[in-house]
Formats: sequence, structure tokens, C-alpha cells
Amino acid sequence: MTYIAMNRFKVEKSLTAAFEDMWQKRDSHLGQMPGFVSFHLLRGPERDDHILYSSHTVWASRQDFEAWTRSESFRKAHARAGDRSQRLFLDHPQFEGFEAVPSTSLVARAGA
Repeated sequence: MTYIAMNRFKVEKSLTAAFEDMWQKRDSHLGQMPGFVSFHLLRGPERDDHILYSSHTVWASRQDFEAWTRSESFRKAHARAGDRSQRLFLDHPQFEGFEAVPSTSLVARAGA
């Protein structure tokens, strides 16, 4: 079953360019992981003191995502995460994980 892992970040408005640049230049190692499907960085609504962002990865299964979180590649990719968060985020990122629920009605309409 497809698994979607999301982290939400509250980024100060004056730091959004630096935040986006950090993601563009990161050494992610995701493409090497079994079960990895895709990654997206989403820019969300603007609030008084921040802009909401979400990193969004799609995995073939929850087990594949959990294997990524236990991997050496994960440790390398997140080695400096604490340093960055103190400079760019208002709070710690908020993780949310979702298992996709199959919908036969959507599949049937798409093929019609």
C-alpha cells in the first residue's frame, strides 16, 4: 500500500529563499532507496509571521519508508538538520504519515 510521509515547516517570511535553496542543494540519497517513488517540496499558505511548507515523499509501502529512516543514507541526509532548524524554522517540523486508501471508483472513472 502506498505511503506518504510529510513534514510541515513554518518558515519565517524573510528566510523562504534560503529555505528553498537548502532543499535544492540537499544531498538527499532518496533515489537510492528501495520503494522510493517521488519527492515534492510544497509552498503553502502565508500567515502573519511565516509561510507553511511541506516536504512530501511517496513510498511503495510504510515498511520502505521505515527502512529509509533506519538507514545510513537517512543519517547522512539529516546530519545537519538541527543546525538548519534553529536558523530557518519557527518550530520543529511536524511529521504526518498517511497510507493511501485504494478507491475503485476513482480508478473506474479514470479509465472511462
